[in-house]
Amino acid sequence: MQRAAIVAVVSFVFFLAMLIVFYVRQHIGYFALSTAFLVVYIFTLVGWVMQRRNVVRVYEGGLRYKKFSAAWGEIVAIAANSDGLAITISKRAKLTIPATVMEFDRVVDLVKRGVQNLSK
Repeated sequence: MQRAAIVAVVSFVFFLAMLIVFYVRQHIGYFALSTAFLVVYIFTLVGWVMQRRNVVRVYEGGLRYKKFSAAWGEIVAIAANSDGLAITISKRAKLTIPATVMEFDRVVDLVKRGVQNLSK
């Protein structure tokens, strides 16, 4: 997330700088370069917004990831491995939360605790 913010800021600064240079020198190459920096800036912001959707939300009654949601009572099995956290719910639907999710170890711990607290 921090790298995306740095890329966004730097590309926007270069975009503005190339627009100023284009205004002063009136060479089409600077306009093309500023457009390229604008495209990088836009794609970075779109990626940033799309990444915000990949958040695991753990609630008192269950969890939600993207469009998947399950109550603790619906979860039949959980298995953490190098690929991610595999969650099977009672409807035999399966979800895999990838290991690349931020604070993956904490997510695994919270899910395990949520399922164990319900079984007590």
